[in-house]
Amino acid sequence: MAERVPMTKAGEARLREELQKLKSEDRPRVIAAIADAREHGDLKENAEYHAAREQQSFIEGRIQEIEGKLSAAQVIDVTTMENTGRVIFGTTVHLFNLDTDEQVTYTIVGEDEADIKAGKLSISSPIARALVGKSEGDVVAIRVPSGTVEYEIEQVEYI
Repeated sequence: MAERVPMTKAGEARLREELQKLKSEDRPRVIAAIADAREHGDLKENAEYHAAREQQSFIEGRIQEIEGKLSAAQVIDVTTMENTGRVIFGTTVHLFNLDTDEQVTYTIVGEDEADIKAGKLSISSPIARALVGKSEGDVVAIRVPSGTVEYEIEQVEYI
């Protein structure tokens, strides 16, 4: 059996939207481009045909990838859970860097949803792995490439 892929409700919705767009817009557009390129004659030297076939291959691969992830998805909605102050998948964590006195906020999400600029950490990242299971008020030492950083967990939100 395939390994379960954790994702938030928002992450699942984004994947479903992308899948819908690929199937209803991108796939028909590329099929039409291939048909149009075929009409131009010799396929061996037809760059438009080869480019369209390559794009079709990419689209079909992405469709299979998304369908695979959705079929193995374990959608976790933390808004339905009681907030225990404990860091789990899907929670938003407000941290205080004890070395620099800076505050940062991260949401722990699935690998496909990760976007560090948007404050979304992959569950498999070193920071997220160090935070999961800890509670509000805990001090967590996290090994990063530049050394060790200590964070205090100020607040855990189940939003």
